Amino acid sequence: MLVKVSVENFKSFDQATELTMISSNKIRSKLNHRLKIKSTQLLKYGAVYGANASGKTNLIDFFRFFKVCVSRGLPVEAVNMFCKNKEENKEKASNFEVQITVGDKFYAYGFSAVLSKRKITEEWMYELYQNGSARCLFERKGNKRPVLEESITLTNAEKNKFEIYADDFEGNETSLFLTEMNRGKKYSEGSKLSFFRDVYRWIQDNITVITPDTPLIDLEYYYDTNSLKLINQLIKTFDTGIDEVKIQEISLDELSSVMPKPVFDKVVHHMKTQIEEQKKPSFRMTMRSNESFFNIEVEGHSEPKVTTIRLKHDKSFFDFGFEEESDGTRRLFDLMDMLLNKREDMLYVVDELERSLHPKLTERFLQLFMQLHSADRMQLLFTTHESSIMDQSIFRRDEIWFIERNAENASVIYSLDRFKERYDKVLSKAYLEGRYGAIPVFRTFESGEEE
Repeated sequence: MLVKVSVENFKSFDQATELTMISSNKIRSKLNHRLKIKSTQLLKYGAVYGANASGKTNLIDFFRFFKVCVSRGLPVEAVNMFCKNKEENKEKASNFEVQITVGDKFYAYGFSAVLSKRKITEEWMYELYQNGSARCLFERKGNKRPVLEESITLTNAEKNKFEIYADDFEGNETSLFLTEMNRGKKYSEGSKLSFFRDVYRWIQDNITVITPDTPLIDLEYYYDTNSLKLINQLIKTFDTGIDEVKIQEISLDELSSVMPKPVFDKVVHHMKTQIEEQKKPSFRMTMRSNESFFNIEVEGHSEPKVTTIRLKHDKSFFDFGFEEESDGTRRLFDLMDMLLNKREDMLYVVDELERSLHPKLTERFLQLFMQLHSADRMQLLFTTHESSIMDQSIFRRDEIWFIERNAENASVIYSLDRFKERYDKVLSKAYLEGRYGAIPVFRTFESGEEE
C-alpha cells in the first residue's frame, strides 16, 4: 500500500512537498477506511481538490513519471519537467520518493536527478521500522557503483553476481539500478536481494494511473459469466438506462469499416506475425478507442473471432453500440475495472474522477468502490473539482487534501485535517466560500473602452 509520496523541483512543485496516507489517530469516524499493517494505520482513500492549474494533474504526473523512470529510465521529455519558477531550478536536482508496503514490510525508495541534463545523481532504498528507525538497503551517488548495505549477508554466488551487476552499472547516469536489478535477473527463494524484485514489481504492477483519456476496459470481465452478471447488476444501479450488456460477434469486414485503414492493416499484420511466431497459434488482442472497443481471438488455424459489446436499453426495441452512448456512460465503463478488480494491494491514482459524470453518479461510484473493496487492500487517490462529495459522511477529514499555488506560483499540498472542523460542518459550502483556499481567485476585468 502507499504510505507517502514526496516530490521536489518537478513541474509546479518547487520545494519538497508530501502527501501521506497515514491516518490521524485523533479521528474516530469511519475506522473501516483504514487498514492496519503492523502498528501503522493507512488510509484507503484520498480526494485532492484544487483550482484549475493548481497542480492537481502534476501530482498525478508524479506517479506516471515515477513508473516510467523505474520501467525504462529518464525519458527524453524529462529535460523540461523541472519547476520553472526559478532560474536556479534548471541546474538543481529534483527529488522523487515513495514509501510503500510490500506484504508487511515498509520501504522507502527514491532517486534524485538533474532533469535538464537527464542525469541521475542519487538513488536509495530503505527498509522502515515501526520504531521510527530505518536501514539502508542500497544507495548510489553520482556515477559511482551502487553500494549494498554491509549488514546484508549474501551467499557467495549472490555476492559474486551483485558485484558484477554493480561494476557493470558504474557510470550509468540515465537508468536506475532498481531497473537493472530486474532486467532478466532471477532471485532464488529466500534471497536477501529479493527486495529489488518486490519493490520493482509493486511499483510496476500495483500502481495504476488513470487520466481522463485513459481507457481502462479489460474485456476479460465480459467473457466470464459471473463477472458479466456483476457488470449488469452494477450498470443498472447507475440509472444510465442500460438494462443489459451483451457480447456480440462481428466480421472482420465490419471491423475494417469502423477503423481507419492504416490502423486495421497494422492490426492484421501484427496478428499474423504473432501467430507465425508461436508453435501453437493462439492470439488475443483488445483494442479500445474513445468511442468503441473490440476483441480479436484466434485459436489454431481458425478464422479470427471479432467481438464487441452491445447495450440493451430498457423498453428499447434495438440494441445500441458503445459509440452511441454518452460521454458519462462511456466513462463509467472505463472505470468499471476499478470496481471489478480483485487483485490484492492495488493503488488507483485517478485524475478528474468526476469527468463527464453527474455529481450523483460520482458519489454512487465512490460508494460502490468502498462497498466492493471494504475487505481488500485497495487504495484510491483521485483529483476532483466536485465539491458535492466533500462530505464527512463519505470521507474522513484526513482523506481530503487541497493543492493551491503559493505567492511564488508553486504548488503546495495540505490536508483538511489541519482545519479541525466540527463534524456538522458543511465542508462543500465552506470550501466554495474560500475557507480552505485551493479555489480560483478572479481579478477584476476592465475592457478599457471609453464611454
